Amino acid sequence: MPVQWIIGDPVFGNSFLTGEILVDAGVTPMAVSRYRDRIKKIILTHCHYDHTAYVKEIAHMCNAEVYIHHLDSSGLVEDKKSLSMNFASHSPGIIPDHTVKNGDLIDDLIVIHTPGHTPGSICLFNEASGDLISGDTVFTDGGFGRFDFPGGDRNALVRSIDLLCTLEINGLYPGHGEPSLHDGIRHVNAARQLLGMTFH
Repeated sequence: MPVQWIIGDPVFGNSFLTGEILVDAGVTPMAVSRYRDRIKKIILTHCHYDHTAYVKEIAHMCNAEVYIHHLDSSGLVEDKKSLSMNFASHSPGIIPDHTVKNGDLIDDLIVIHTPGHTPGSICLFNEASGDLISGDTVFTDGGFGRFDFPGGDRNALVRSIDLLCTLEINGLYPGHGEPSLHDGIRHVNAARQLLGMTFH
């Protein structure tokens, strides 16, 4: 299924729609209201507030089930783990319907556990199309997620990006910034190189 970009504002993260799945919920319910009858599942790439702020409202509006990696699920109710206080707010206060693990298949998306930005960060990979929805693990400018927040781990992030470099990535759809519709692996390789240059 093609990936549709739902643009986040400069602070909050992007969301992406593919099939009946909405990935991340930092955009407002109004931004996705036209798809309310289509969205059946909401998959969160990690627990930070800029990606989860409206998950409760969107899930209710769409009658959708919420998925997140089990290591990040507590961030939906814990302000410190969600970083919600950095946004003068509180965590969404929602219990996920499902927790995911590496290798799970949700419709045509494979869950890839990519810790480093948070312990439970995930990417979602469509093997047939080569599209990778990367959350805050890696961005299209060759950047990568911060690892200085609670639960961040630079070594884990290195391993996660190394893992992504083994995939045949075509489209790259990051949590912030513009997607790259082709040759996404080039951006992932650039992130790996930059991470090594910056911290070695």
